[in-house]
Amino acid sequence: MKKISIILLAAVCAASLAYGQESQQKLVGGKTNGAAYNPDSIELVYVEGVGAIQGFYIGKYEVTQAQWQSVMGYNPSTGKGATRPVEMVSWYDAQEFLENLNTMTGRNYRLPTAAEWEYAANGGKNRDTYEYAGSNSINDVAWYEQNSGCGGCLYSDNISHTHPVGQKLPNSIGIYDMSGNVWEWCQDWHNEGSTRAIRGGSWYIRARYCRVATRGASENPDARGSNGGFRIVLP
Repeated sequence: MKKISIILLAAVCAASLAYGQESQQKLVGGKTNGAAYNPDSIELVYVEGVGAIQGFYIGKYEVTQAQWQSVMGYNPSTGKGATRPVEMVSWYDAQEFLENLNTMTGRNYRLPTAAEWEYAANGGKNRDTYEYAGSNSINDVAWYEQNSGCGGCLYSDNISHTHPVGQKLPNSIGIYDMSGNVWEWCQDWHNEGSTRAIRGGSWYIRARYCRVATRGASENPDARGSNGGFRIVLP
């Protein structure tokens, strides 16, 4: 990691520390579904727990290239853009990002489990029944094969058609792009096998794979592609 990235993030964290502490104080004892929290210049949304799922904060957006750059000191993405989701990152790369971010902030950020991801996509306690995250109309909430500029791209195209985060409508608690844009790594091993779960679909894929209820997709943890990124969770 380049020294300059540590200095830059340290400055950002110092500038936002007071805001983050104030926000946390306001939310203690009164965390509500969809409440905003921004302790480290990464906007989070609170998801109230139910039953076996405890409450947690999740990224309002997929991790952007600017955020990745500030922590890691480089940008691996094929389709460059500061506010576009970082891509060409493996599950192991995401873990390195989280380790560095936690060292810098003193927090315990991680990837969501597949169960947390789906619960958040469905609005947490709101229990949304939309086909996609926030709507039954995919064009309202997601970048996918038919509207991303891809036009039926192949894996070998090596061209990213991601879009800046937050351009489509959010789900009912204010989380963006949980359907489409990039596949999102989850913490879990898939069916106790050798691959890691991914959720949400992406810019290159058909609508049916962007449905919240679509399960079973997974990738080798060292896989990288212009269609894969992640968002973070703070327990």
